[in-house]
Amino acid sequence: MQVRWPKPEWPAVIGATVEDGHSGDGRRVVAHVDTHSADVVVIGAGQAGLSAGYHLHRTGFAPGGGFVILDADNGPGGAWQHRWPTLVFDRVHGFHDLPGLPLPPTEPHRPASEQVAAYFAAYERAFDLPVRRPVRVRGVHSRPDGRLDVHTDRGTWTARALINATGTWTRPFWPHYPGRSTFRGRQLHTADYRGPVEFTGLRVVVVGGGTSAVQLLGEVSTVAAATTWVTRRPPTFNDEEFGPELGRAAVARVDQAVRSGRPPGSVVGVTGLPVTPEVRRLRERGVLDRLPMFDRITPDGVAWTDGRFVPADVILWCTGFRAAIDHLAPLGLRAPGGGITMDGTRVVADSRVHLVGYGPSASTIGANRAGRAAVNEIRAWLAPAAALH
Repeated sequence: MQVRWPKPEWPAVIGATVEDGHSGDGRRVVAHVDTHSADVVVIGAGQAGLSAGYHLHRTGFAPGGGFVILDADNGPGGAWQHRWPTLVFDRVHGFHDLPGLPLPPTEPHRPASEQVAAYFAAYERAFDLPVRRPVRVRGVHSRPDGRLDVHTDRGTWTARALINATGTWTRPFWPHYPGRSTFRGRQLHTADYRGPVEFTGLRVVVVGGGTSAVQLLGEVSTVAAATTWVTRRPPTFNDEEFGPELGRAAVARVDQAVRSGRPPGSVVGVTGLPVTPEVRRLRERGVLDRLPMFDRITPDGVAWTDGRFVPADVILWCTGFRAAIDHLAPLGLRAPGGGITMDGTRVVADSRVHLVGYGPSASTIGANRAGRAAVNEIRAWLAPAAALH
């Protein structure tokens, strides 16, 4: 079957109008070009999406009619391009090469956002990956003929299979605490953080027990008038080097959750916080003297039921992210446990849909492996249908 695909100058065509003729009264008549078809649509061009694209291309899916990658960002880099500028490469907690093209030598004191974005851009060019951007997916719907409609702000793509690689960065999690709306200071999330300078001379409460919370707390503490660290549970620091055994234990725990239909949990909850030289320095300075989670927020700070009160100008919520999968809601994939029941990368409720960079594959090395696994399953699943044509 011949697949119609937009010309290379697609941004000027998709979601816009092209001249078609004139009406009898002299008005120009235009037609919308907004429907496309591909065997596989990949949503997201971060590590997981690019890995999937590599394996799709490598195993015979042609760019365009075979597969397309839809990315909501204006340029390459995935979530990495949005990380705070002070996250330099030598402070990145693990980064693995994409398949087929090693990461070039990095500059340890240059922002990771710049270096990873440049790497991803080179990767897209090297393997001729059909990334269309900016394209924002609004919803994915099932068609009567068994295919999927991927509705976007640039038209609709029809697909036989879907690889979702949207990650979590666009879904920051803000927990609810009494009085939050009354706070007169500033509240921001990790996703909003751009560096410590703006906190100079302020009293800052940092909420959260993950790696990002510790990193940001360390930076802010160098310029703030005072910092207070609060977490729901006492943080567990792990002096053991993060090796394959610990990594496998973390992946197995998260995999067990998604196989049973529960939301994927935190990897830090399994591995603990690594004790780096920076963590040791923060301990010596007393920055990591943690308090239990406050009970309410007041206009001027945070308070506990035992009478303790900490004044604050800023609350920095380092409370993590949730999977950005709202666009999949029309497919009804969620299990009673609140998550999506998975078998590897495949959604148990819908074999057409694979999630990569979700649950146990939410790491740079896990995303690579998940991309390959998803493509292998999709090839096997589509093979019987292909044999009929």
